[in-house]
Amino acid sequence: MCGIFAYLNYNVTRERRYILEVLFNGLRRLEYRGYDSAGISIDSSNQTSDPPLVFRQEGNIESLVKSVYHDVAATDLNLEESFSVHAGISHTRWATHGEPAPKNSHPQSSGAGNDFLVVHNGIITNYEVLKETLLRHGFTFESETDTEVIPKLAKFIFDKANEEGDQSVTFSQVVLEVIRHLEGAYALTFKSRHYPNELIACKRGSPLLLGVKDLEEKASSGSSFSDAKFPSSNGQPKELFLSSDANALVEHTKKVLVIEDGEVVHIKDGGVSIYKFDKGKNGGTLSRPASVQRALSILEMEVEQINKGKYEHYMQKEIHEQPESLTTTMRGRLIRAGSCKAKTVLLGGLKDHLKTIRRSRRIVFVGCGTSYNAALAARSIVEELSGIPVTMEIASDLVDRQGPIYREDTAVFVSQSGETADTLLALEYALENGALCVGITNTVGSAIARHTHCGVHINAGCEIGVASTKAYTSQIVVMAMLALAIGADTLSNQARREAIIDGLFYLPRKVKAVLKLDEEMKDLAKLLIAEQSLLVFGRGYNYASALEGALKVKEVALMHSEGILAGEMKHGPLALVDENLPIVVIATRDSCFSKQQSVIQQLHARKGRLIVMCTEGDKASVSVGGSSRVIEVPLVVDCLQPVINVVPLQLLAYHLTVLRGYNVDQPRNLAKSVTTQ
Repeated sequence: MCGIFAYLNYNVTRERRYILEVLFNGLRRLEYRGYDSAGISIDSSNQTSDPPLVFRQEGNIESLVKSVYHDVAATDLNLEESFSVHAGISHTRWATHGEPAPKNSHPQSSGAGNDFLVVHNGIITNYEVLKETLLRHGFTFESETDTEVIPKLAKFIFDKANEEGDQSVTFSQVVLEVIRHLEGAYALTFKSRHYPNELIACKRGSPLLLGVKDLEEKASSGSSFSDAKFPSSNGQPKELFLSSDANALVEHTKKVLVIEDGEVVHIKDGGVSIYKFDKGKNGGTLSRPASVQRALSILEMEVEQINKGKYEHYMQKEIHEQPESLTTTMRGRLIRAGSCKAKTVLLGGLKDHLKTIRRSRRIVFVGCGTSYNAALAARSIVEELSGIPVTMEIASDLVDRQGPIYREDTAVFVSQSGETADTLLALEYALENGALCVGITNTVGSAIARHTHCGVHINAGCEIGVASTKAYTSQIVVMAMLALAIGADTLSNQARREAIIDGLFYLPRKVKAVLKLDEEMKDLAKLLIAEQSLLVFGRGYNYASALEGALKVKEVALMHSEGILAGEMKHGPLALVDENLPIVVIATRDSCFSKQQSVIQQLHARKGRLIVMCTEGDKASVSVGGSSRVIEVPLVVDCLQPVINVVPLQLLAYHLTVLRGYNVDQPRNLAKSVTTQ
């Protein structure tokens, strides 16, 4: 959702124009997260006497860029002015409190003079109480946001400390006192005219990273932070970055710190101090806890991964990357030598917990949206190979109703980003109830990866398009391998396991083959461009394919679409069928094939406008009277067929979106990583 990007140069001269472009480019790297307005703050020429400059604009980042340069030209601000030290902050906003408008965009200010400025990702749940308190103390509010209480609270605390004669109150003390009063989820970055060239970042729930670029490499030999140590106040030139996402950091540095919940990171004089905030121990005084040590991580990604390459859109690129992403997902995990005994899978992140999982009373899959659909696609094979009952939970619903989770359960949390707010709340709930918690994510170092007992990284590579494609197929493959690992101690299903392993081995080339349907799906999209609704019927393993295909069309093409369990057709959906409504029926070869043939017959009898997906060579078996449009796909083992079947639906959604003139990579009202409830 919202994106935070901050840039601080220390003892390295940068012109104001360069600083602006770094901030703008950082925001561009965060565009895919979803946003409706943006803003930045940089220093004026006199950092000590003049307030920081704030620019905010509704719309896209390019609108902000034009607005900034227009305002700069109108005020004769010198873009060539150089700063040896400068702290700038920027933000993309996804509206929660207040409509998209400049007054509601970030940075939010403490008032005239911009004494304190804040950019915020998340939701402050007690903002109304804080706002009432601040109103009583004479503060006025300009925005409708929950965020505005934060800089105003900082100013109130700062002013009160100075009134009481505490002229030495530090920036970190002010911020620590602010967050003592905040409830909810947040990632925050503070800037203040009272503390020029300093930045403070803190988080609870929402992601935030610190990037470090030491311009003298010999200074980067250290491996941990501590107060006044690496990066230290030693005068050596360096650049420091704060970002909601690694995508905005990788072009500058691969050295990062993943800021943990409850940590306050203070950047001052080129050094970094990290404090652990404990709400229960801060009392009512402006105290400062002792600093803590943390280790730097190295990003395992390249700039090329976040570029479009030869493709027009990220979604298009990520659909066509699936043969490679699936190969990467299975690399080193799929063991398939010459003899049958050598066919197995190795999931290093689970090996110490497999015995516990096998003793579980049930396995509970928890996810949202596409991740939920991926788990649903894998449910049957997990049940079959493990012999353990598998239940499905939408994360928000599990938390809302406080559904039963037992110590004997294994709860599997599926999330592409590893930062999904509802899934994190469900994880917290499951941990409180004593379940073994397993994480399946695409993001190393994410909150879910850190807080679960064990897990599997899907290794799908960076996914920037809001509509998940390659992460979905990799999630299914990982959960199929999870089923194989759990059931590896059972002799009765050995032949079945080996058939699945063989299927996994050939899966990338089968996906490559089905991608050749690209032009065919484009032609189909042209026929559907003016339609208002689409139904997708699936059954068995492919009920999940129906849900996911409909979700893709819904979220990017902005067309009403509905995935329906084919067995429920006669319990209501059949009433919608006529000669105008397009209906996709997934009828590939598996144990439900004959039932899907019956569904096709019944829809045809009611003059349904059918589009049937079938296995290569089955066209005559599914096209009644030759009236249906048929999409033929390669045959794979049944539990992996959803990986194949979803690809044409992804392509259809992509081409429908382009033909209808919508933004493929940033659908209306949606965000990539849903970090608020």
